[in-house]
Amino acid sequence: MGKITQVIKRSGALVPYNPDRITNAIYRAFVANRVRDHQIAKNLSDVVVQLLEESFSTANIPTVEEIQDLVEKVLIKEGHAEVAKSYILYRDERKRSREGRKALASHSSANIPWKKIWYILNWAVEHGIHTVSGLNDRIKQGNFSDIVKISEEIYHQDVDNVVEMIADRRDDLRLVIITGPSSSGKTTTTIKVSQRLEKLGLKLVTLNVDNYFLDLEIHPKDEFGDYDYETPQALDLPLINEHLTQLLAGKEVLVPTYDFMSGKRGDTCTPLKINDDEIILIDSLHGLFGDMTRGVPHDLQFRLYLEPLLQLKLNDGKFIRWTDIRLIRRMLRDVVHRNWPMERTLTHWHYVRSSEMRNIIPYINTTDYIINSGMPYELPLYRPRLLDKFAKWAEKYRNDPLRRDAYNRAERVYQMLHQVVGVEDDSSVPGNSVLREFIGGSIYDH
Repeated sequence: MGKITQVIKRSGALVPYNPDRITNAIYRAFVANRVRDHQIAKNLSDVVVQLLEESFSTANIPTVEEIQDLVEKVLIKEGHAEVAKSYILYRDERKRSREGRKALASHSSANIPWKKIWYILNWAVEHGIHTVSGLNDRIKQGNFSDIVKISEEIYHQDVDNVVEMIADRRDDLRLVIITGPSSSGKTTTTIKVSQRLEKLGLKLVTLNVDNYFLDLEIHPKDEFGDYDYETPQALDLPLINEHLTQLLAGKEVLVPTYDFMSGKRGDTCTPLKINDDEIILIDSLHGLFGDMTRGVPHDLQFRLYLEPLLQLKLNDGKFIRWTDIRLIRRMLRDVVHRNWPMERTLTHWHYVRSSEMRNIIPYINTTDYIINSGMPYELPLYRPRLLDKFAKWAEKYRNDPLRRDAYNRAERVYQMLHQVVGVEDDSSVPGNSVLREFIGGSIYDH
């Protein structure tokens, strides 16, 4: 056993020293440079570990920063300057993200769709559902079904607006991208938009980019055995871009198949070709990421972004976080469609959020239209389903320094749901609602 047994985190907490975390961090930097070689990462990690053992001990405990500094030096010394650059940039992004969370002094951001948010907030105020107390009062008065109705109406107004905008550009468009962070309602919205466009005579051909996932075994993995497949690099981006370019040039491509049960790309491919009067439709988490559509001129694209931009204040005056709504949605969906325990979704969410902050959120305002998929009535439905579970998870991870993210989210969501009046009967939610994608009972095939 080595001399090092613990590491000091930025918070000052002591956590067990695990060399695998060094290997994983180095491998991530290689993946960012499109190199997927576990052995190279392991060899470099061994060099870092040896230097750590020579410099630190149980009495002289290394900090996270000291370990990361050493990783940078080893990468550069061993001739991997580009990988070191990716590693340094990632560290800088994380640092700026932490500083941003602390400062919060900035009241403006290019990443926030302020105009859309103001419209949603104004609508919520008009209907008395911009605060938890107002929402609770209306539910107690027996108005839950009315809240469902008006919420669905404003969402469908957004869908109609999008369809009209796309139809107006039907002669020029070749690619429609429907995108947004995890569990924002892309699948249901894609179906709705497609159906409406087809009724107007537009011909759409779907390219399912999920088939372009790389084999799971070459994705980065942490010490808990959890794979990070939330990044754009989990997809074969060069092949996607190549196929898009060829399709728009009138050529036939062979679309791969991906088996999510085995986590591997299959041996069979599906031929695909589009005609001059057809539009490619993509529903993708990373539809705004440049490398996916680099070969497609921007004026040939229509980009639709979804997010549950719910404007609802808690009792402490803070607005609920959209990421917490999506976390709940994904929990409910994963347990049904992936057979994933809800707790696994919670402990995996830091990967989801990290990738969103780097690869999705910065591009929100490059889109042609933003749809709010948040429903004021969804929190009351979540309370009876999940309140006790979040209380249990918050208690479980309260004193675990390796699971601070899981604890913080569990505690925050528990406090949020605790303030809301619960509703168990979801019969007033229509079968074509975007929310049915997560709570079940949808008329669409997901």
